Amino acid sequence: MELSKIKGSIAVLISGGVDSAVAVHMLCEAGHKPDLHYIKIGMEGEDSSCTAEEDIELSMATARKYGLRLEVTDLQQEYWEQVVGYAIERVRKGLTPNPDVMCNRLIKFGAFEKRIGHGYDHIATGHYATNVYRDGKMWLGTAKDPVKDQTDFLAQLSYNQLSHTLFPIGHLMKDDVRRIAMDAKLPSARRKDSQGICFLGKINYNDFLRKFMGEREGKVIDIETGKVVGTHRGYWFHTIGQRKGLGLGGGPWFVVKKNVRKNIIFVAHGWDTQLQYGHDFRLADMHFITDNPWQSPQEMPIQFKIRHVDHFMKGTITLDDEGYHIHSDSPIQGIAPGQFGCIYDAEATICYGSGEISIYRDR
Repeated sequence: MELSKIKGSIAVLISGGVDSAVAVHMLCEAGHKPDLHYIKIGMEGEDSSCTAEEDIELSMATARKYGLRLEVTDLQQEYWEQVVGYAIERVRKGLTPNPDVMCNRLIKFGAFEKRIGHGYDHIATGHYATNVYRDGKMWLGTAKDPVKDQTDFLAQLSYNQLSHTLFPIGHLMKDDVRRIAMDAKLPSARRKDSQGICFLGKINYNDFLRKFMGEREGKVIDIETGKVVGTHRGYWFHTIGQRKGLGLGGGPWFVVKKNVRKNIIFVAHGWDTQLQYGHDFRLADMHFITDNPWQSPQEMPIQFKIRHVDHFMKGTITLDDEGYHIHSDSPIQGIAPGQFGCIYDAEATICYGSGEISIYRDR
């Protein structure tokens, strides 16, 4: 997509990081004068919000550099009610939530759209993704940089949300983005990329869970021998595929199963244990962004992700009586119910959407 050919008003969701700043730079270089919007989200309380002063300061500096307007929009209440509420509800069920996916759908492209975004023709972000036009429709395309690709975070967007969203840096490698920022002397050019879960801000994830779930001691059992090998402080602190933070000697140990009712964590020992791997999972409530290309039981080749990783996996998708079934000949590590499985075409160029990973009945 040529940015110079874009018509109409543009709002840029700016974060204070280098990616969104370069998105602003490229739009301005293409002749646009977008309005900048910093969304204030996160949990209220001391040192708990994503809205670090540095974020806003760098966003303001970028706005001044290009003579643009910056508006700060407080969506903390919406975030608390919708995203944090979603995360806690999933954790209580023993699932592994992905709050960043829901933040994009409900807050950055949801609540913002209802309050402000509807007044613009386009919303631009610094996500690593692309806009693909095919068969007269907009599709969510993967980024040029497969390591930085963020389509899995965007795979719950509606078609209406996607259809007027722009991704100005999606055709660039991360090194190119950093180089452009340095050459343009952007205020955030040397800022490190953010890590971790946005809504927690400076709070440790286990501290967050402890605040809402408390602690309750339970057994850690070797699933192969049935022996108790340790204790834990609550199943909610652990996720399928986890290796670190178990406090067990003679490792490695991997979490392979949880009994929520009895508060038991089951682990498997050794790097080569096959119990940490699987070949199949199903997707509940599969969400297709633009169209559903699979409406028959016929097996079709795909690529997929089951978490935010730097690569795609090859597999097949089949529609069965439980919904969409995903199979991979290659072993899949740490299939965690509650996470989102993100589905792509066979070439990993189009992201069709995602669904919540769910266990099979009677298996």
